[in-house]
Amino acid sequence: MDRRKLIITGASLAGLTAAGATADAQDAANTLPPPGGPKYSNTEKAPSFEKDEIVHAASDFLGVTAEAAGSAIERIFSENGRPTGYIAGEETAGAVTVGLRYGKGLLYMKNKPTQRVFWQGPSIGFDLRINASRVFTLCYNLQYPDAIYQRFPGVEGSAYFIGGLGVNYQRANEITLAPIRAGVGMGAGANVGYLSYSRKRHWLPF
Repeated sequence: MDRRKLIITGASLAGLTAAGATADAQDAANTLPPPGGPKYSNTEKAPSFEKDEIVHAASDFLGVTAEAAGSAIERIFSENGRPTGYIAGEETAGAVTVGLRYGKGLLYMKNKPTQRVFWQGPSIGFDLRINASRVFTLCYNLQYPDAIYQRFPGVEGSAYFIGGLGVNYQRANEITLAPIRAGVGMGAGANVGYLSYSRKRHWLPF
């Protein structure tokens, strides 16, 4: 084989090697997880929780009887159906006509990773107290965890009390949240205003 043929053969082999390396690199890139955390399909429908599951979880977390938790959850289920997630957390609120709320908790969804959630926002209150309470929030039409991170205005006139538990609704972009509060100083004004849910604590509520 003369020198010219050797050069042509060598160039061909180098080209094939480079193409193979490029293909291998592309395959490897395709197997890497996408940056910025897990991604979820917009058309994915999250599985929902049965009422008994929610009653048991709420009763244990809020420290109330199953009957007390069940009476509040029964009404929420009758109005909204089965939730696709829930947040178990605690919050501190203070009010002198206009109040502030700060909270933190964990978001639970079936077949999804548990995520930490913070919330803060202004509300209208009718007392002069600073209080702390546990909050168990049912999440409706929440199809993937990251969708919780937005601002949820309160639904005016939705606050009510059942079995010593306070309930009110928040709604944004077809997602409904139903916080159930157990603690001192609960007030019907808590449903007027909004709460902003975030990945990190924000001390400015607005």
